[in-house]
Amino acid sequence: MTPEFDRLCRDATAAGLACRGGFHPVPEDGVPDFPDGARTGTVVLFGFVGSDQWPEFGAAPEYADGGSNALDRWSRRVIDALGAGRGARGLYPSDGPPWWPFQRWAMRAESVHRSPLGILIHPRYGLWHAYRGALAWRDRLDLPPRVDEPHPCVACQDKPCLGACPVAAVTPQGYDHGICAEHVASVAGADCLTAGCRARRACPVGAAHRYRPDQAEFHMRAFIRR
Repeated sequence: MTPEFDRLCRDATAAGLACRGGFHPVPEDGVPDFPDGARTGTVVLFGFVGSDQWPEFGAAPEYADGGSNALDRWSRRVIDALGAGRGARGLYPSDGPPWWPFQRWAMRAESVHRSPLGILIHPRYGLWHAYRGALAWRDRLDLPPRVDEPHPCVACQDKPCLGACPVAAVTPQGYDHGICAEHVASVAGADCLTAGCRARRACPVGAAHRYRPDQAEFHMRAFIRR
């Protein structure tokens, strides 16, 4: 790692987030300019991998205060603090509309690929990871070289994720959010609510990094509240 990026990642780890790579944007990446019109020279993403960072959020005041959007509020507070003093601006998936193209940014920052479920799959963590926000700099920071890895779904012949949904909300043709949410909120969907999406759990990649039960249920309850 470069010294500046290494310090940033160490500070992020101490704050409860994983560095998820960075990139130097080009116009088609859709990265906004700064309010004063300056172009963005560098973007670094932060997030979760498996359940490694979950205890930090679980101990945070936002988790316990009973307010809405607890994880978004915590992410914004922590990432803004990382950017303070570094001349960086926070960007978040919850900003918008318009929504920032975080999936595109993620694929620029590290070796992740679109899965048959539509979410990004990581070669090590599988479907068990997330992006909580990003910091943008005017300057072009030195970043470690990106290491590209093969798309793990290409070698997966059976695609068990596509046949695991009990209400067929996930198919090769796409994803039906309404059917999925209705099922998860029902008595029949209790397993998906408390243990996480069955289609996601069916994926063999990164199975050792599946979310712990309280983390999975937190996300599923947030999903049906949308």
